This record gives sequence, C-alpha cells and structure tokens, in this order.
Amino acid sequence: MANVYLKKGIKSRVVNGHPWIYENEINEIQGEYANGEIVNVFYNKNFIGKGYINDNSKIRVRLLTKKNEEIDKEWIKGKIKKAIDYRKMIFGNENTFRLIFGEGDYFPGLIVDKFNDYLVIQINTLGIYKLKNHIIDSLVELINPKGIFEKDDEKSAKIEEFEYTEGWIYKTGPELIPFEINGIKFFADTLGQKTGFFLDQRYNALKVKELAKDKNVLDGFSYTGNFGIHALSGGAKHVTFLDYSDRALFVLEKTLKENNISKDKYDLYETNTFDQLRKFDGANIYFDFVIIDPPSLAKSRSSIKNAIRGYKELNLRAMRITKNGSLFATASCTQLVYDEEFKRIIFDAAKDNKLLLRQIFKGNQSPDHPVVYNILETEYLKFYIFQLENMKL
Repeated sequence: MANVYLKKGIKSRVVNGHPWIYENEINEIQGEYANGEIVNVFYNKNFIGKGYINDNSKIRVRLLTKKNEEIDKEWIKGKIKKAIDYRKMIFGNENTFRLIFGEGDYFPGLIVDKFNDYLVIQINTLGIYKLKNHIIDSLVELINPKGIFEKDDEKSAKIEEFEYTEGWIYKTGPELIPFEINGIKFFADTLGQKTGFFLDQRYNALKVKELAKDKNVLDGFSYTGNFGIHALSGGAKHVTFLDYSDRALFVLEKTLKENNISKDKYDLYETNTFDQLRKFDGANIYFDFVIIDPPSLAKSRSSIKNAIRGYKELNLRAMRITKNGSLFATASCTQLVYDEEFKRIIFDAAKDNKLLLRQIFKGNQSPDHPVVYNILETEYLKFYIFQLENMKL
C-alpha cells in the first residue's frame, strides 16, 4: 500500500476532518499504486487517515477514515449500518430517505437513496467503483431490498475512468418506483434526473403544504411536482406546473392521478420556466403563491457570475407575477453560491421591483442530507418563503 505525504503548512481542513486532498497539497508518494486503490496518508510523518487515490481527479485522494483500519467488507457494512441508525433516529419507521449522502456520511463518491423497498445508488468515483461489490453485498444483508438500481454520474465516470452503469444490478423493479413522503404518493423515475426524485426538499415542501390553502399556486421548474402536489394536498385552489421535460410531466400527471387530484385543479406547461415567467408577466397573469426551484446554475467557479445573473433574472421575473401581499418561495441548490450571496440576489431582485420582503420561513436540505461543519461542501440547499409587499402602493 502506497503512502501519501502531505506538504507542511497545508490548510488545517484536512487534519480537522475534511476528506479531500488536492494534488498541490501532496509532497510525495512512496510506493506503487493503481488509480482507485486505498493509500495511507501522513502529515508531518503522522498517520492521519486512509482513502482512495486517483491521478485523473483534481481531488487526488478522498479520505474514508481517520483510523488505521482495513477498508474491507466489514468496514463498509459497519459504515452503512451507522448511516441506517442515523436515519432511524431522524425518521423512525419511515421507508423513504437518502441513506448515504457522500461526504456527509464520510463516504465520498457514493449516493444511496431508499425509496420504500427499493434502493437507487449513484457512484461518482473510481475508488467507490472498486468497492462496489462489498457495498452491494452489505446493502443486501442489512436492508434486503426488493431491488437495487444503479444510476451513475456519466460525466464523473468519464473523468474518473470507471464503467458507467444505468440499470438494475440486484434483482429488478419497476421503471417508476412508488413511495410516500409526508403522506403523499410519489414515484422515483429510474429514467429521470439523478436518482429519480429530490428528497432534500421534503421538509420545505411540508411548509409549502401548510401555507397553500385556497391559493392559486405556480410551481416553476416543477420536475415531477413535489412542491405543487404538496400545495394541492394542503388545499391549494389550483396549481400551474412548469417544466421543460415531457418525461417529467408524464410522471407528474401519473402522480396527480395516483393522489386522486382532479384535472380542474392543475395545468401542465411543457416550457422553459424563464420564458414562461416573462409571458405571464406580459399577459398580467398573477399568482397567490409562486415557487421556483431551479436546477444548479453553476457547476464550477468559472460559471458563478453567470449563475448570479441567472438567479437575479429568475427571482425578479417570479416576483413580478406574485400578487401584492402574497407568497413567494425561492430555492438554490448551487453549492458555490453561498447563503449570504443568495440572500443578496433575492434582495436585489426585490429592490428592483420596489418590493418589501417579509421572511416567513428559511429552510435547507433535510437531515438525511447531513451538513457536516468540517466539510463546507455538504451544505448546498437554500430555501426561503417570503411575503411580498409593493412599496409603491
């Protein structure tokens, strides 16, 4: 096993629990290794952990443990058991949650979502790919799922140089996996985005449900309708869903039917949400509760400026079609746009619209996507609900 020695004077984040080690933080590597293999890591000649290495990644080493222990099946099984126990503490007997949240569970490169009796996993690194058989065996022994679907990140597979997989790898299951959260029926789409459903907004959606009674609601970037269906279950008068994906709208309509929601309670628009907001504004169409939850607008630091402009335009347009004194919810899952910056964007949009913002609720990702303070990157989701008041009236 190769030994990786870090440079003197590196940032304390690695010693204090951050699992990422970049190439420029390494002084030397002693011994031979293959990409994806486990290595020992030392700082000032002191052992600080074990992780897997990959020369093809900007993050050269990702630490798995701070202890000098064997990374084998029993280790993996113990790590997964710890994650299960944590979710049981949070959710009790609920059957749907994110089981493994990468770095948040000190398991970098691995995502596992549990949808009722099925699991969907996503592998993002070569190191995790090489541990895959032990991971699958451990999940089967601990959970005994009806099936496991693997849906890897294709871009990561190319960079890290492992075999991309999308399909059932243990037993089989439906294309649309049924499950419930907050007492509402949904589907995880194995042909959809990421693992098929975004579980990180579950508590924020519950707040929307509480506030939606008798309101005419707009659900922008709706995907398969998490927020809008929560609003309808909370007594919303009507919901307008916007999404560019015909597949997402197909699943959304099936979900609406599954929850016995009448067709006169909603409209579906296959459209670009940015464009549709402009059209509604131009036609003087307004809503009692506007919700916008866009995909990440920045994947790298070079695109942050464009993301900030995009968020500003999006929030500005969405506020303009929110009735005076009504509710406006906005979210960002862009980790690189921090909370203070996001709040400034929202305020700038309100200022340009001459609106007063009254914060009703501030949320973030649900605790099955744990934020670890030692690892800044684990915190990514921002969610706000405001009442908007026109200062010109």
